[in-house]
Amino acid sequence: MTTLRAALATGTVLGLLGATAAPAQDVAYTLVNDTALTVMEFYTSPANEEMWGDDILGSAVIAPGETGTVTIADGSDQCAYDLRFVFDDGSEYTDSQDICAMDTYTLQQN
Repeated sequence: MTTLRAALATGTVLGLLGATAAPAQDVAYTLVNDTALTVMEFYTSPANEEMWGDDILGSAVIAPGETGTVTIADGSDQCAYDLRFVFDDGSEYTDSQDICAMDTYTLQQN
């Protein structure tokens, strides 16, 4: 099993928080690659951010059938995140998710 960590900048997110914001928390979920392609790069960022962070896989990859744990430990109370996957054939897939409400995220062939 592969462990993925996302360390994201929080300055912009913290600046947007209102007085009724929920306390910050780390969020972890299982990522399942149920495709025939290898995930070469994986980016994630709060949905309200304009730019992607660094590739959180680094030199690792997620082969077909592999699972891993993604931990978002950015100190934010943000739950809406954008996800971007780059596969070994050069194709990309993007999605938006409420990471606070999911235990597992499965990449599937279309």
